[in-house]
Amino acid sequence: MYCAIDFGTSNSAVAVPEGAGAMRLVELEPGYFTMPTAVFYAVDGAVPEAAPHREFGRAALGAYVDGLDGRLMRSMKSILGSSLAEQSTDLGSGRAVRYLDVVAGYLRHLKTRAEAASGGVIERVTLGRPVYFVDDDPERDAAAQRTLEGAARRAGFATVEFQYEPIAAALDHERSLAHEETVLVADIGGGTSDFSIVRVGPRRATRADRKEDILANHGVHVAGTDFDRRLELARILPELGYGARGRPRHGAPPREVPSAVYFDLATWHLINAVYAPQRVAELRRMRGWYARPEHHVRLMRVLEARLGHDLLARAEAAKIAVAAGGTTRIDLGRVERGLEVALGAADAAPALEEDMARIVGAARETAVRAGAWPSGIDALYFTGGSTGLAALTARLSAAFPAARVVQGDRFASVATGLGLHARRRHEGAARPARPAN
Repeated sequence: MYCAIDFGTSNSAVAVPEGAGAMRLVELEPGYFTMPTAVFYAVDGAVPEAAPHREFGRAALGAYVDGLDGRLMRSMKSILGSSLAEQSTDLGSGRAVRYLDVVAGYLRHLKTRAEAASGGVIERVTLGRPVYFVDDDPERDAAAQRTLEGAARRAGFATVEFQYEPIAAALDHERSLAHEETVLVADIGGGTSDFSIVRVGPRRATRADRKEDILANHGVHVAGTDFDRRLELARILPELGYGARGRPRHGAPPREVPSAVYFDLATWHLINAVYAPQRVAELRRMRGWYARPEHHVRLMRVLEARLGHDLLARAEAAKIAVAAGGTTRIDLGRVERGLEVALGAADAAPALEEDMARIVGAARETAVRAGAWPSGIDALYFTGGSTGLAALTARLSAAFPAARVVQGDRFASVATGLGLHARRRHEGAARPARPAN
């Protein structure tokens, strides 16, 4: 028994074997084949000596948003290759946990879900890994892989193998090729935009070690969550006073109202800090700063009713609604009855321009590093949730006009490719992974 795991920075997915040379994706949560890479340790009322209760994925995020007493762990992949892996972090109520154990516990949860789907004990795993966990430091990069392997063994896997994530993303595309070509794999998710130049083709497909097929790798920490933040600041938070001018004070001209609270409201992991009683009291006393009293009333409604995550979720939903070029209306009725704002692709474009320019620049830099700019790229392979944004993929396509565009599975291409690789390693030829019925 074996499985393939895409242990992602933002989301993870798992593929397991299915009969007759096929692989299928595991339903990790009801209705979902990908799951947020998140663990919530609940410590409210717990006995220090007892193991804290844990929630995973969407349940973990829900516990944090609901304000339960505990600690949310996200982006655990980023600690690999650092000294943090062996260090402990405080959970509260006299408890602590090693970061390595956080990773191992999350992988164990994925293993349990895979075993439930397969009906047996799974001892072998193929894990995805980035081309570089740590840039320009081979020793730390090797240490990062060893740390992830150690966490997988602690999770219960006896055999652990690795495949590069951009190779995995390109494997399904490679199956249909009759010739060799150079592909730019654009993996644009929630937290990062990663680019790799990869050589693929039928003669390369059976190689166990594909590192030499990766010609260049580059990326930026700009992606979907940054888009959500930009749209909330541009379209939603002005209704609460962001960017507004206050009253004239002491004969001086009006100044812009303080903006820190709005930036925090638009940043997922900072929202709960805005609800601290001392900060709410401070903001309540700032009513006189606002030239339009309704702005302050709406802001206080958001803080007192803890609507910060709801607003950010509405920004994300609006982004998805206009991703293909449409229009939508953002309902803010929970803030004030009848309040709503319109959003169209034309409104979103200026807000996202700076981030999209950085992403396209990173893609170009990757091709330059590979000596393939721009005509040396035969195909663009898009994967990751944020490649659903038509304006972004159009900008990337325009940067490589000679390349044909291939849209992979936005949410599971890496897991699908890892499944193909695992099947080849263990059983020979394989068909792509598909969602379970």
